[in-house]
Amino acid sequence: MSLSDAARAARENAYAPYSNFKVGAALRTPSGAVFSGCNVENVAYPEGTCAEAGALAAMVAAGETKLSEVYVIADSLEPVTPCGGCRQKLAEFGAPDLKVTMATTAGREKSMTLAELLPGAFSQSHMDNT
Repeated sequence: MSLSDAARAARENAYAPYSNFKVGAALRTPSGAVFSGCNVENVAYPEGTCAEAGALAAMVAAGETKLSEVYVIADSLEPVTPCGGCRQKLAEFGAPDLKVTMATTAGREKSMTLAELLPGAFSQSHMDNT
């Protein structure tokens, strides 16, 4: 299954009764495995979760911790970028040159690297004392 197909399928299962803004995400790891997630809203904002976070949780639960590609889709006029928190979550598992493709349900796509989406990302190197 392509990342696009996996993200589209996950988006269909999104739980978004408050915003009606369904998002799907799919990611591929270096092993070739594909993991997907959808946004899950909660009446007590901001207790919901983003599609990217769901896909990352599925990846980690399966024992993988590296990203090779990410795809995010929403029903919007322009491709929607991951939120700031999800950008940092992606940076935990992806290199600065990680390709992130953002898409609309109408087929419009835009690709950027993780470094372009999150310049100056907080990283492990910031925690080094030496």
